[in-house]
Parts: sequence; structure tokens; C-alpha cells
Amino acid sequence: MVRHRAGDRCEYCGLSQIGQAATFHIDHIIPQVAGGQTVAANLALACVHCSLRKGAKQQSLDPQSSSVVPLFNPRLDMWNHHFRWTQSAMIGITATGRATIRALALNSPEHQIIRTFEAQLRRHPPPGHQ
Repeated sequence: MVRHRAGDRCEYCGLSQIGQAATFHIDHIIPQVAGGQTVAANLALACVHCSLRKGAKQQSLDPQSSSVVPLFNPRLDMWNHHFRWTQSAMIGITATGRATIRALALNSPEHQIIRTFEAQLRRHPPPGHQ
């Protein structure tokens, strides 16, 4: 159900599960250690990179305002409200977007190399994330 709803894409960075060696994780948006339940409304599909970097984080520092803000929540937030693409880089257009990019290292060299390759295969940018 989670994979189907996500279209087999990481709900944080948009990476397609197709062509990836590692199986994506089912992430608790609100971590279990913070009382998050294992219910559809609290689960998101996450690539290994995003899942490991997010861990139990629910908020992070916005590098522009220095405020602590909530991370992007794929069940409550609209991706296009917080992010845009510039080629292979994600641009945060809100405090939440910027903080999420920073916390999950969404513009790491590895992410950008994969996105460049995915663009050649016409799998980037993800549908609905333009």
C-alpha cells in the first residue's frame, strides 16, 4: 500500500526505486520513539539515503532564517509548495523545504549524480515534481 501510494518513489527526494540496488524503506514520518504509530497516515516510502539521514528527526534548522522548523511531511505537505528543481539540485522555497534539504543532505554529490543519470533515462524529474 505504501509503495503503491508513493508510485515506487522516495517521498522525500523523488528517486525512483526502479534501477536502484537497495530496497527502499518504509519510514515512520513521526518516529515510533516519539509516539508515531505504524498506520498508513504515518508511513512514507524513503530511499536508503533519505531514510538513514532522517532517522528520528522531525524538525531541523532552516539555514536561511536559523529557525527550527518541521521537516517535510509527505502526508500533510505538498511537495511543490516546498521544493523546486534546478537541473539535478533541489531548491527549498520555504523554511521547511530548506531545512529538509539540509537535514537529509538532498543535494549531496551522490544524489546529484544519480539525478543526472535518471534524467538521461527520463525518470527525473519525477511526475508531479516539476
